Amino acid sequence: MKTQTAQTLIILVVLLMMAGAACSFATITPGASPPQATRDDGAEQIAIPVTGSLQNPAWSPDGDRLVFTRFIKGYNAGPADLFIFRFRSGATRSLVSDGNDNVNLPGSAWNHTTNRIAFSSSREPHDEIYVIDAEGPTNAEEQITHRDNQMAYEPTFLQDGQWLVFESHPLNVETHGVITTYKIDGSQPYRALTAPDDDCRQPNWSPPGDHILYQRFANGQWDIWVMAADGTGKRQVTAGAGDKTDASFSPDGQWIAYSSDEGGLTNANLFILPTLGGRPTRLTTFNGYDGAPSWSPDGRWIAFESTSQDPDNSAGATLWRISVPEQFRPANFTSFWPMIKRSAPLPLSSLMHPYGFA
Repeated sequence: MKTQTAQTLIILVVLLMMAGAACSFATITPGASPPQATRDDGAEQIAIPVTGSLQNPAWSPDGDRLVFTRFIKGYNAGPADLFIFRFRSGATRSLVSDGNDNVNLPGSAWNHTTNRIAFSSSREPHDEIYVIDAEGPTNAEEQITHRDNQMAYEPTFLQDGQWLVFESHPLNVETHGVITTYKIDGSQPYRALTAPDDDCRQPNWSPPGDHILYQRFANGQWDIWVMAADGTGKRQVTAGAGDKTDASFSPDGQWIAYSSDEGGLTNANLFILPTLGGRPTRLTTFNGYDGAPSWSPDGRWIAFESTSQDPDNSAGATLWRISVPEQFRPANFTSFWPMIKRSAPLPLSSLMHPYGFA
């Protein structure tokens, strides 16, 4: 009788364990990495098993991976490495790690035509732009810019993968950023699109390639601007008090996501704004800081960095994602990227089809 009771208890325990496991699995999409935490605004923490300050997420062409910057010593405190995280498996691998500040920009840093990733590195003699194959071995990057008296930061790709846009600075000068384009094979000269007396930063190319998004410092604050790919038609698209930074385009080019403390926020949150300008919509409602937003290729998600404190006073950030409301998703949208592969590079002279900027 005691033996039968013990057997019965064992069977019951096993059945309860199986039921519990089934309940756990039922809440997880098969093959997808579960979120580590969920906030009141619906944002989900991305469970990345890497220590340090995780920042600047940018999506892969298939939407299953993120490239991001890991700052080792805290928020924006290098050295910094590049990692790739895969949602489906939860795996993370090192892409660039050499003891320097290696930093990517959210948005179009991961090219959908060539599958290469652009980033800046502080290796000697000064910061320059590099690209690396996303499927290649670690530290197999190629240096793109080579200038004796200018530093280069924050690169993103034109959709054909042949051109880069980045911010250029005089050597050892952190201000006076100039938005600059360059063809990666070196066949065309560097082309400055903004004035050296301005301070313009963090450029992102639009998915069709006809516009460039950037932030400009004036009147004591940062605002978001858009211009045609040749530098004409510059237009400020944000307004009102507060800094607006870290902007990137939606995959159909109709919307802009950015980070801002507008409206008197203590710390910046994420907002969405029409590319033509208009009334912004607040996307995250967090007491801490949210920044560096990047749209998924299908327009359904925005990945971003977050910390519960002022980032400059925090130990570091973690990466999150939030579902994009239906009204900001592309209607009947098929990813733009497979349509843009072409046998010859797209010249800048063909990129002048403004959204109405004069």
